[in-house]
Amino acid sequence: MTGPLRVPAFRRMWIAGFVSEIGDWVLMVALPVYVYQLTGSVGSTATTFVVALLPSLALSPLAGVLADRWDRRKLMLCVSLAQAVALLPLLTGDLVVVNAVMAVQAALAALFEPAKNALLPELVGRDQVTAANGLVGLNSNLARLIGASLGGLVLGWSGLPGVLWVDVASFLAAAVLLARPFGVVDRSGGAPVLRAWLDGLREIRGPLRGMVAVVGLMALSQGMFVVLFVVFVTERLGGAEAEVGLLRGIQAVGGLAGGLVVGLLARRTSAWSLLGWSVVVFSVIAAVGWNGPHVTTAFAFYLVTFALCGAPGVIAGAGMMSVLQLHTSDASRGRVMATFGSLYDGFQALGMVLAGALAVPLGLTVLLDLQAGLYLVAGVITFLIGSSARSTASSGRVRLRGRGPSRRASSSATADREEGAAPTRPG
Repeated sequence: MTGPLRVPAFRRMWIAGFVSEIGDWVLMVALPVYVYQLTGSVGSTATTFVVALLPSLALSPLAGVLADRWDRRKLMLCVSLAQAVALLPLLTGDLVVVNAVMAVQAALAALFEPAKNALLPELVGRDQVTAANGLVGLNSNLARLIGASLGGLVLGWSGLPGVLWVDVASFLAAAVLLARPFGVVDRSGGAPVLRAWLDGLREIRGPLRGMVAVVGLMALSQGMFVVLFVVFVTERLGGAEAEVGLLRGIQAVGGLAGGLVVGLLARRTSAWSLLGWSVVVFSVIAAVGWNGPHVTTAFAFYLVTFALCGAPGVIAGAGMMSVLQLHTSDASRGRVMATFGSLYDGFQALGMVLAGALAVPLGLTVLLDLQAGLYLVAGVITFLIGSSARSTASSGRVRLRGRGPSRRASSSATADREEGAAPTRPG
C-alpha cells in the first residue's frame, strides 16, 4: 500500500466516503426517474433538483465556519446519522415530500462536504493532496459504477422504499467508520459566524478569483446535464430505468482508470494542467455522445462514449479540488471550500432552471451541445489562469534570486503555493 492510503485516518475516511456514495448514487439515479415517471414533466424534474440545491446556498456561511471551528470528523459523523434519519419520510412517495426530503438532504450535505474537503489535506499532508484527490475520484467512480447501476434496478424491482433503505444503510455504515477519532487538531471558539465567513472570503484572491468563473461554468453545465440526461436516454435512445442507471454508472469505468493515473500525472504536471486538459477532453467526448443519435442509437455506442467520459471527469475533479485546497490555509479552508460549494450549487441550479425552461423552445440537442461547449470554455479559462499564475511565480523567483539562500528557499515555497503545482516527490 503506497501514497495516501498508507495513512490510516485517510483510508478510513476514504472507505466511509465509498460506502456513503454508493447509497447516494442509488438515490441520485432513482429519484429523477421516479419524479419523471410520476409527473411526465421535465420542468417538474428540474424543480425537484433546484429545491434540493437552495439549502446549500443559504447554509454556505454556516457550513464553512463550522468546518473551520469544530472537529471535522465529528461534524461528518453527526451529519451522516442525521442524513439516515431524514430519508425516512420518502416512504410516503408523495412528490411534495420528495422535494422536502431532498431539501433537507442538501442542507445536511452542505455541512458535510466542506468538512470533508478541508480535512483531506490535514490528513495526508500537502505533498499528497493531488494523489489523495485522485483516490477520492477513483472512490467516487467505483461507487457510481455500483450505485448508479443499482439505482434503476432497485427502483424497478422494489420501488422507492427499496432505494430508501439502501441509502439509509450506506449512511449508517459511513457513521460507524467515522466514529473513531482521526488524531488531528480539534477546533473551538472563534469570531461570530458572519465575521468569520467574511474573513474566509478574503482568502479568495489571486488565481482563486479566476476559479470562480471556471467552477461556475462547470456547474452550469452539470445542472443542465442532470435534468436532460434522463430525457436523452428515454426519448432519444428509447431506454428505461435500467438503461438510465447503466449509462449513468458506466462513466465509472473510465473514472476508475482516471483515478488510477491521477497520482502518476500529479508527479509530472501541475494541478492547473490536469484541470484544463481534462475539461477540454471531456467536452469533446460529450459533444460526440450528444450528437450520436443523428448517426446511431445502438446502445453499445453510448456505453463506450459515457465510459470514456469518466476518465477526464475524475481527473478534472481532482485537479479542481487540488487547486482550491493548495491555495488556502488550513485555518480558512473550510470556509473557502464552502463558498465554492455554494457557488457550484447556485450555478448548477441555474443550469437546471435553464434546461427545464428551454428544453421545448430550443430542443434537446441544442441544449446538450451548449452543455458540452460550457466545459470547453471552462478549460480555456483554466489554461489562461494557470499560465498567469506560473508567470507571476516565475517573476517572484527572479526578483528574489539574488537575495541570499534563505530568500531563495522562501521563493521556491511561494512558487509552489502560487502555481498549485503537484509535488515531484513520489507518493
